[in-house]
Amino acid sequence: MNTVSTTRLPSAGFSITIRVSVTADASSIGRLTTCVGEAGAIVTALDVVDSDHVRVTVDLTCDTADTTHADQVVKALEVLPGVTVHKVSDRTFLLHLGGKIEVTPKVALRNRDELSRAYTPGVARVCLAIAENPEDARRLTIKRNTVAVVTDGTAVLGLGNIGPAASLPVMEGKAALFKRFGGVDAWPVVLDTQDTDEIVRIVQAIAPAYGGINLEDIAAPRCFEIEARLRELLDIPVFHDDQHGTAICVLAALTNALRVVGKRLEDVRVVVSGAGAAGTAIMKLLLRQGVGDIIAYDRKGALHLGMPDLTPSWRWLAENTNKEGYAGDLPGAVRGADVFIGVSAPNLLTGDDIAAMAPGAIVFALANPDPEVDPREARKHAAVVATGRSDQPNQINNVLAFPGVFRGMLDAHATEFTEEMALAAARAIADVVGKEKINPTVIVPSVFDSRVAPAVAAAVAATVTRP
Repeated sequence: MNTVSTTRLPSAGFSITIRVSVTADASSIGRLTTCVGEAGAIVTALDVVDSDHVRVTVDLTCDTADTTHADQVVKALEVLPGVTVHKVSDRTFLLHLGGKIEVTPKVALRNRDELSRAYTPGVARVCLAIAENPEDARRLTIKRNTVAVVTDGTAVLGLGNIGPAASLPVMEGKAALFKRFGGVDAWPVVLDTQDTDEIVRIVQAIAPAYGGINLEDIAAPRCFEIEARLRELLDIPVFHDDQHGTAICVLAALTNALRVVGKRLEDVRVVVSGAGAAGTAIMKLLLRQGVGDIIAYDRKGALHLGMPDLTPSWRWLAENTNKEGYAGDLPGAVRGADVFIGVSAPNLLTGDDIAAMAPGAIVFALANPDPEVDPREARKHAAVVATGRSDQPNQINNVLAFPGVFRGMLDAHATEFTEEMALAAARAIADVVGKEKINPTVIVPSVFDSRVAPAVAAAVAATVTRP
């Protein structure tokens, strides 16, 4: 038996296809799938490529836990008697070949007549109309449905400061999600600068082509200043998804989780691990909704007014949270707490720490791919557990929010993103599940639920006052 031990769960993000040949006997295929299973992977497909009376060639597709685990699975197959491994394909890399998005014209250009209207000379009339009335750009150009996805590559997923080129696959994916779930045309704008003034100036300069700006994966605390300054300068919505998208989804999930355990937001104590962009936005939205109390925890400890060298954003949190001035460690903070929300780093808590929380505890361990606490251990003690992983129940994913939020803002010709929009979006997401259908494993709708984006868009648009 070639059993391989792995602490991480197999995921489609590490799916591989292995082309192998094996002797053509009745048990050959079974030996392959058994070997993969004993190696800790999950077989998702098996396709016969070729065969004769001596050998069979198959493409064996399986989910693995990471690249090291994938190599271990391949090696386990290689040592099987009668098996030849020909090649291994990483299905994630195959999906990204040549990029994931493209530009497609909306109008046909089949003859000279159509060309004359879409381009010169006819286009000049449209240009002059916009010059006379700039607001017509929303009606007569891509501005009405286009968003810039802007990053400097300094805080990409959990990978850190990997730079603009390396961030491009994420921004492409974001643009694809905008289109798939919100019908919004989005385009990556990856900037080869980490200078706050330069980023603000570049985005200001390109803004006329867009109906909204989605800031993405820009490190804190610079992201706060960049967003604030752009909001002052631009007449289109500026939305930092790492902050506001995350906060909306967390509030939506918490709304339903509290319904499950029969608690009210104003009565609970919440511990948030991670006081960066996402954590700060989550806490501000919870405070706006009247949460009982929050303890904010980051690398330097629990934020309180006695801490030295507080950044402006941390000082604001210290002034508005942690009523009793708790200054201990994270396990001590969660002891007796009703809710734990993690947007920080893996493996900070144990199952015993969760057991020390209040009865009916709620745990949102959102660090990806490895949560702050093993969700399997957390479920032994908490009433509701959510993660950011697609292979676990209750995935809290920003795609529930940002496509619908931008759809609503674009449809309503909004000039800014507001806190009222965030609250409306969170309510809409929570209500899509339905009070009669929520349970400990269903507190948010599926990201593929077609009702979500329209509901969020309608709720957001309803907050906009037309001039």
